[in-house]
Amino acid sequence: MNLFFKKVIVASILSALLCPASLFAGNKGGKRTVIAGVGFATPESVEYYAAGDVYLVSNINGDPLKADNNGFISKLSPEGKLLDLKWIDGANKRVTLHAPKGVAIKANKLYVTDLNQVQIFQLPSGKQTQSVTIKGSSFLNGITPGEGDFVYVTDSGLKAGKEGYDPSGTDAIYKVWANGKYKLVFKDNTMGRPNGILAVDKKLIVVSFGSGEVFSINASGKKTAMPKPAKGGLDGLLMLDDGRFLISSWGESAIYILNTDNSYSILADKLDAPADLGFDTKRNRVLVPLFKQNKLVFLSL
Repeated sequence: MNLFFKKVIVASILSALLCPASLFAGNKGGKRTVIAGVGFATPESVEYYAAGDVYLVSNINGDPLKADNNGFISKLSPEGKLLDLKWIDGANKRVTLHAPKGVAIKANKLYVTDLNQVQIFQLPSGKQTQSVTIKGSSFLNGITPGEGDFVYVTDSGLKAGKEGYDPSGTDAIYKVWANGKYKLVFKDNTMGRPNGILAVDKKLIVVSFGSGEVFSINASGKKTAMPKPAKGGLDGLLMLDDGRFLISSWGESAIYILNTDNSYSILADKLDAPADLGFDTKRNRVLVPLFKQNKLVFLSL
């Protein structure tokens, strides 16, 4: 924003940007609320913390592959009011947080994927309890609660390249426990850069950013293909109570619905780089961070 603008104009613009009632007109899907201009810096994931009735947003804040310790977690009200931009801040000497991506809550702990580490924080305080380095990983990304005191995380198998990102060959899925222990669950460099993940009925459902695949992995490690959407760049993954899956797609700039009859439809379109999805169970609302726009979108179901 031009620093030479008069204060009254600046105030007016900021007020408009902060307004959570901004709506996109003419887009497919129900009512959407856009939160912009609050200071997000490459928001990658958002999680609804039901006990506090707040949204927690991970911000990479720079290079997604750089260990710069400047990532942060924002706290936002369901009305769209910014409560604390840097509630958890990598710049704090007591915190390790470089380029936070997926976030998940399990048993009053917040788990955050971060390069080759999983950072663990106590809730509601936000105090860090563990920084778990997973040897052999390169780009920990998606995350979901498991059946016990652990989470599953995906390694998208990426490293820095001459023109952005190159495959690292570390594509994998891990279990990570609150006490800092971890275990390799599945490793296969043909997974196509696995990203979003869910634990459903003793199976893992995974979507891939590189290949645009959707597949399941059972307890025996058998991988089974599921219907593939028209376009890829698949990132976030949710399951609704009726058994349908929601999948965010950078290639389609949309949120896909994988219906129970294995067909695909679109919940909402015209979403630039929709990343890891969250869901507000109290308000039946999908939470979509726009990675490239520094915005958060609420989609009412």
